[in-house]
This record gives sequence, C-alpha cells and structure tokens, in this order.
Amino acid sequence: MSQNLHLTITGRTKYETSVIDSLNYLKKHPNFIALKNEVDSIQKKLNLQGYIENTHNDILKENDSTFSTVFQLKNKYHRLYIYYKESDINKSILKKISQHVHPDYFVIDFSTVEKTLNYINQNQTESGFPFSKLRLTKVVVRDETSLQAELKTFTDSKKRSIDNIIIKGYEKFPESYLKHYLKIKTNRTFNLSEIKKKTARLKNLRFTNETKPPEVLFTKDSTTLYLYLEKTKSNTFDGFLGFGTNEDSNKLQFDGYLNLNLINNLNFGETLRLLYKSDENEQQTFEANTSLPYLFKSPIGFDFLLRIFRKDSSFTTVNQSAKLHYQINPKHKIFSGITFTESNNLLSENNISTLTDYRTNYFTIAYEFINSQSNSALFPVQSKYYLETNFGNRTQNNTKEQQSLFNLETFKIFNFNYRNCIYLRLTGSLLNSNNYLENELMRFGGINSIRGFEENSIYASLFSVLNTEYRYQLSNSIYIHSVTDLAYYQNKITESNEKLYSFGFGMAIITKTGLLRLTYANGKTENTPFKFSNSKIHISLNANF
Repeated sequence: MSQNLHLTITGRTKYETSVIDSLNYLKKHPNFIALKNEVDSIQKKLNLQGYIENTHNDILKENDSTFSTVFQLKNKYHRLYIYYKESDINKSILKKISQHVHPDYFVIDFSTVEKTLNYINQNQTESGFPFSKLRLTKVVVRDETSLQAELKTFTDSKKRSIDNIIIKGYEKFPESYLKHYLKIKTNRTFNLSEIKKKTARLKNLRFTNETKPPEVLFTKDSTTLYLYLEKTKSNTFDGFLGFGTNEDSNKLQFDGYLNLNLINNLNFGETLRLLYKSDENEQQTFEANTSLPYLFKSPIGFDFLLRIFRKDSSFTTVNQSAKLHYQINPKHKIFSGITFTESNNLLSENNISTLTDYRTNYFTIAYEFINSQSNSALFPVQSKYYLETNFGNRTQNNTKEQQSLFNLETFKIFNFNYRNCIYLRLTGSLLNSNNYLENELMRFGGINSIRGFEENSIYASLFSVLNTEYRYQLSNSIYIHSVTDLAYYQNKITESNEKLYSFGFGMAIITKTGLLRLTYANGKTENTPFKFSNSKIHISLNANF
C-alpha cells in the first residue's frame, strides 16, 4: 500500500505564511512529482496576486513522508500600467475593464491581469479575428507598488466573415429558419461563440435536433460554417377516451376526441392541426388550424383557423380566423389579424330569446411566450404564456353591438429537483357585451379544462380555471401526479356565478408509441357534496410519428 506524502509550505514571516495558507494548497500527495507540481502551482498563484518576485527554497525531505519548503514573497505590486495602440484596441472595450483609460495606456489591478487579457482577446475574436493573440512585453517596475508593460496584439490582416453555410444530416432544413429564426447569415462577422448560442435555439424546434456542435473550415480566402442537424419525428396523434355515469339516466357514457398535428412534412416548418371532438352532451367540434412561417422568406408568417361547433339540434357556430405573426425571437411571437363568427339557430320552434342567429367581426391582437426545457422528455415545455384580445361588433337582427373578447392561457413548471416539480396552469376567457346570447357563450370543462366534469358542459360569459399538479417522476419515462383544479365562472344570461372544485390523481408513461396518460378526477360545485358517481376517468395517448 503506497504512502501519501505530506507537504508543508511556510513563509519567512507569519504574514507571508497566512498569505500562502489562504491559497488552500493541497497538503497530501500520492508521489513526489505531484508534490513538486503543487509547489509550482503555488508560485504561479502568488505571481497572479502581484508577488512576481517570489522565490522558494529547495524542497527538503524531513522524513520518509514529510517534505517542506519556505517561500519569500518579497514586494507585492498592486497595479499594472498597460500601454497600447488605439489602432489595435477599441477604447470602449477598455472602459469596461478599467476606470483609468488614457489615450496610450490604461490601469488595472494586478490580480485581474489574466482576466483582463482574456476579455480583450475574446472581444478581438468576436470581432472577426478568431486567431487573435495578445502578449505583454517590456514588463518593468514603475514604482514600489506598480509595474508597466506594453500590450502587443497579433491578428489577421483581414477580418473573417461567414462565406458559406453547409448543413450536414438534414440538407432540406428550411432556409428561412436559418435566416430568421437562428439569424445565421452569410457575409456576417464570424463569431463562433455567438453562433453556438444561436444554434442552441434549435432545442425549441420540434422537427430538428443538433447532432453535434458547429464546426468551421478556414481557408486562406474563405470561412465555411458546418451545422450538423437531423430531422426528428414531430407529427403527433393525440386522443382521449372518457367515461362516467350520467346523472339523469345513471347509464355509462363515453366521450373523446382525436387531435392530429402534422409538422414540417414539406420541410417548410409548417404546421397543420386537425381536431374532431364528440362528447356526451351531443356536442361535436371540428377544427382545422394551419400555420405557415416565414412567407416568401420574410420574417412574417400566416395563421388560419376554421372551427365548426354543433350543439345537438340547437345551433351551429362557425369561427374563421386569419392572422399574421412575427417571431421576435425563438421564445416570443406576436399576432395581428381578423376573426369572423357566424352562428345559426337550428330550432324550428324557438322559445329561447337568447338563442338566435348572429355574426361577429373582431380585430385580434395576441402575444405568445414559450420556454422549452429540452432535457426533459416528459415535460418538454417549461412555461407558456398566451394572451389574446379581440375587439369588434356583433350583428343580430340587423342591429350592431360593440363587443370585446379576451383569452388567456398560461402555465409553468416549478422544478425542485430531478424527481419533484409543481405544475400550475391558468386559463380564462371574458366576453364583454351589453347583452348575451346562449350560442355565443364560452364552453369549458373536461380533461383540457377542469377535470372531473363533462366536456364543454359549462357555459359562461366569464371563466377562469386553475389546474395544479404535484408531479413525482419515477423514471425518465414515468411520472405520477395529483389533481387539484379550481374554477370560477359567471353566466350573464342566467345571472349565476359559481365555484367548481376537482380532485384526483393520474399517471403518464412514455411508450414506444407515445405519451399515454390516465387521469381520475371527481368534480363538484361549491354547494354540493362529493359523489363517486360524478367521477371521470380520462385516458389519452399522444403518439409521435
């Protein structure tokens, strides 16, 4: 069994010894070479602190396992005067690292020499000179506490810019995303660290991955950037099945939906969403939603929505929306457009005065924020915020009335550690009008709203829903969670307002097909007791292909 060697370093005075001890040097070493390297390391650290004249005695062997040496620190220099040429270094850079910048020299604390030179060199590199080098020459004593030196810079005669961009692995990667999303363009100053920051944005895209960091090929006359990407499976098929007991008939009822998302199948970055939903309240919904980013290679995209809703034999409502969007950066997006709604009463004999034909025209402004967490397969999106405002008028029986509609959807995951997190989601809508029609009220309830209630069973002129989950991750592909949902809504037609509660539990697992979720929830109103017959079991599968 080998014996560790013990090292003791002292100074010539108590003060010098305290300075050396503050460096927290290693005292135990496996062999003499490691011990000697530690002495050399201490000498370099003292140099950086301003003791550039320090010396030490020979390393003495006191016994078989103990060695010692004595340092003499000598004079400490606190400041360094660095002379430079304005043609080599921009004075604005120096002002960020020194409070004393003059036309031909600047002053820094001696302890920051290494940090200062690295900062200057980094700025030279980011300015298009990747082979930039710095060196301090002619170092001499200026006075008892100061030194002075000349700063020499060595750079290419020509600034480097990106001449070519070559994508490996996914050659059909949308060119517009390279230009407007990543903001990597030819003829721009070459800055590798900035390029790596930009390619990190690929983590927010669902249809591609970066397989390895960017690489650069330098030749005498050109600079070629290589990006290594791969196309990933981004299409999803989502559906759920819900079943519970009907309160009136006491019979088992089923409800569910199918949700198909097609993403980047044309290598344009486009998305197409098709949704069909049918529930136990004899309600059917069909929705087609498409988004076309970066039209004609511009930073502007287009979104179109068609939604058809039918309530048994009472009425149908058709919504059409057309918006232009601008992607400010990978996390932020703004929208502006128009929304048309037309609803028709299907009842031949209508005794309900609040159920009638109408049309609305809205001008829409919206904002969206999405923050991803690419290191989690179970929770790929860490937070989202979407706010939509609509202003316009409703036409009913040749009478126009001004209205406004506000929609909010936001959620955030608070990660405590690898296994534990809290999920909070807040959704809500508000319709402002002088009077209200039954077929224009918002509808909520169900797995994507307040769980434990029938799908779209609650009509409201105002509602807000808070979904909370405590999530415990059993592995990279399985988690269990609690269900605690709270809701408040108002219905101006019935002059009612009520609070809703839902409690339960659930689990989710990533299978070979996709994400399978199972949720059990029991919902109740404010003034009614819990009944197990009101429980809902929701099953959904989000499949990738």
